[in-house]
Amino acid sequence: MKQPTSAIKDRIDALVDELHEHSHRYYVLSQPTISDAEYDEKFRELERLEKDYPDLVRPDSPTMRVGAKPLEGFPTVQHKIPMLSLNNAMNEEELVDFDEQVRRFLAKDGHDLEEIEYTIEFKFDGVAVSLSYESGVLAQGATRGDGTTGEDVTSNVKTIKSIPLRLRGAKASKGSVEIRGEVLFRKKEFESLNAERQDRGEETFANPRNAASGSLRQLDPQETARRPLYFFAYGLGSVENNGDFSRASLSDAMKEVENLGFSISPGFKTVKGIEALRSAYRDAEEGRDSLPFEVDGIVIKVNDLALQERLGFRQRSPRWAIAAKFKPVEAVTTLEDIIIQVGRTGALTPVAVLTPVRVGGVIVSRATLHNQDEIERKGLLIGDKVVVRRQGDVIPAVVAAMTASRTGDEKPFKFPHKCPECSTPVERVADEAVTRCPNPSCPAKTHNRILHYASRDAMDIEGLGDKMVALLLEHGVVKELPDIYTLTVEQLQELPRMGELSSSNLVEAIAASKKRPLSRFIFALGIRHVGTKTGAVIARSCRTIERFVKLDEGTLLEMEEIGPETARSVAEFLGDSRERSLIERLVDLGVHPHPEAAPVSDGVFKGKTLVLTGTLSTMSRKEAEDLVVKNGGKVSSSVSKKTSYVVAGESPGSKLDAAMKLGVPVITEDAFRDMVR
Repeated sequence: MKQPTSAIKDRIDALVDELHEHSHRYYVLSQPTISDAEYDEKFRELERLEKDYPDLVRPDSPTMRVGAKPLEGFPTVQHKIPMLSLNNAMNEEELVDFDEQVRRFLAKDGHDLEEIEYTIEFKFDGVAVSLSYESGVLAQGATRGDGTTGEDVTSNVKTIKSIPLRLRGAKASKGSVEIRGEVLFRKKEFESLNAERQDRGEETFANPRNAASGSLRQLDPQETARRPLYFFAYGLGSVENNGDFSRASLSDAMKEVENLGFSISPGFKTVKGIEALRSAYRDAEEGRDSLPFEVDGIVIKVNDLALQERLGFRQRSPRWAIAAKFKPVEAVTTLEDIIIQVGRTGALTPVAVLTPVRVGGVIVSRATLHNQDEIERKGLLIGDKVVVRRQGDVIPAVVAAMTASRTGDEKPFKFPHKCPECSTPVERVADEAVTRCPNPSCPAKTHNRILHYASRDAMDIEGLGDKMVALLLEHGVVKELPDIYTLTVEQLQELPRMGELSSSNLVEAIAASKKRPLSRFIFALGIRHVGTKTGAVIARSCRTIERFVKLDEGTLLEMEEIGPETARSVAEFLGDSRERSLIERLVDLGVHPHPEAAPVSDGVFKGKTLVLTGTLSTMSRKEAEDLVVKNGGKVSSSVSKKTSYVVAGESPGSKLDAAMKLGVPVITEDAFRDMVR
């Protein structure tokens, strides 16, 4: 071990402080001031110094977020102040009752108040945790548990980048401070996680809360680190030897919590009186669909801390707070049948056929059941009355069977031993939840593979949609993917409902796809774990199709953002003689993806994030995204404070409104093109 010098210690301290500041700006404020590459460079320098001088590693070093070893179990933690649950109000009338109870109780104590001031915050659908800081440094993280005793999940909460390892500000370094809040998944990250798990053949999570709970209780902290959890603080717990915190109101205390480096509930506010409270409840329920995370209500608390103390507690809940629940976005219907769909990777996915029912304003007649284990876990029988919920208010899911309503006529579902499309015996790999058809010539796999290949983000073949692919396969003019490049106008005209113009247009669209970028071609191949972003990363690294087909697992692992599973999946795909033959045949038929241009390291969008909205008149959305990436920038699907520009085309949507509210610069398509030039 090298002997440290004061200069080395000063450099480590400076790097730790700087990285904490940049993490706070990125993950909490959404206002980054350096690029990801610059952050990574500083992080790697800190790692190198800590490796050479392990005695100088600080407990609050950013490298500690992923450095812990797997645990054998979770020790228990006794909460200094119980983490009590809240009583619920299910409608506005029960909110009125709560307000009256608060005022009646205070009136007995001589506080005859006409109106009470309340705080309003969202009721997150996540996992409650407490974070204990000693002299400003994160010392312990614990789950709520039964309210009195929780589990020590310190190593795991350290991996959540929106949780500061060291508090900010002058009040942070004194005594001990406990912050309480909610760990959760935002909708977009939850859907991406489930999609990745399904691609890997793993069981998907039923909802964001289950996903957050399962992620927080991983015995391997490095697995937790791979999951994009987020933390919102909602209050202070125990505070010892630190008299600087506000004792006047909860709203003042939450401002101080925010100043310590935490995100608090978006839209946190105070209202006075029951009518303002009812109005806030209605507004929150109406706006729930636009939130980036799941909520099932709002939490209402008396703002005055002295009044909170006078109101006190019941046995299991405080008198000064209540959870006002929103109307559930779920309904009861009948599970009429379960059918099997075969995807392009051969995965057999059970789908619930439901008696059509309105759920949250949308008619739902189908819902995914994910896999065989999910059906068995929920104990579903065909003919059951079931509860259907729109997950994230978007994805329909069967939540549970209403077993008390059974008549005896219900029937169990038997998962098929053969592929319903080609009758090939199915396979289920050990440790995978997904059953697959191994037949490379399965018509369902071929159908979905061609459909994926022709999709907009892949080779973008207009006219080659679901019905057309089915028609081509049904009449035998296409038997496998490369056959689409052999189609002629004369062949197509022989098919039902295909005239000369439509046939000619399809042939031209197929021919045009031969010159797509390499990134699209890689994505179009349908390799497991390779989405549009990963396809672009691989394409930028290897540049040409000739280098792409020669990639091995080791080379892939050296690429930025490519993990072990993806590298293994791509290497196995390229090592499969049938897949190599398919690529060679595509090339022989004239498919020559053009080489990928390397991003401009000092391009005009270096370190910037852009959002596109509306219809662009001179280029496609994908072309615009490619221009951003090639000029050093990133493209996001949603507007936030960290968005650098919103590019507005014709008929822009809600993203333009969001940009106006947040003060994000909005530029026209012409201005965007000028910047690129």
